[in-house]
Amino acid sequence: MSVQTDKRIGVYPGTFDPITRGHRDIIRRGAKLVDELIVGVTTNPSKNPMFTPEERMKMVTAELAEMGLDNSRVVGFDALLMKFARKQGASVIVRGLRAVADFEYEYQMAGMNQQIDDEIETVFLMADVSLQPIASKLVKEIALYGGDISPFVSDAVRAQVDARVAEIGRKGEY
Repeated sequence: MSVQTDKRIGVYPGTFDPITRGHRDIIRRGAKLVDELIVGVTTNPSKNPMFTPEERMKMVTAELAEMGLDNSRVVGFDALLMKFARKQGASVIVRGLRAVADFEYEYQMAGMNQQIDDEIETVFLMADVSLQPIASKLVKEIALYGGDISPFVSDAVRAQVDARVAEIGRKGEY
């Protein structure tokens, strides 16, 4: 069996806490650009995660299965992105952009990543206009205050978020 050396592998990194319809859109579109898309579920304690890394990996894996993407898989990591990407054999980092604020941050990150490994390109995908306002942080906040998150996440993810909110308790009086 020969090893395929010309396979284009991409990494779409994120915390996915929880995975949203916006993430799904970037995954679906990013998977069209590469032979294999690795959805890298990472840790970021500063984002005050609602779910453990294992729970998020399971959630993302279920979403990929529901999407029917046969060229995508989930890998957890807690490392420098460029080292993780290199270990996976990736030549592309896929990032989604929602607004100008995202661009400024992502532009800086892409520049730093290029300094670390200039053989791995960063590709930006603009979020679908209807999905631009969706952010995991806001989804969690809406859920914690008893709002309806169904426009922003799949039914399966909504059920998991609702269950977690029931465990930790809602905020607010209304």
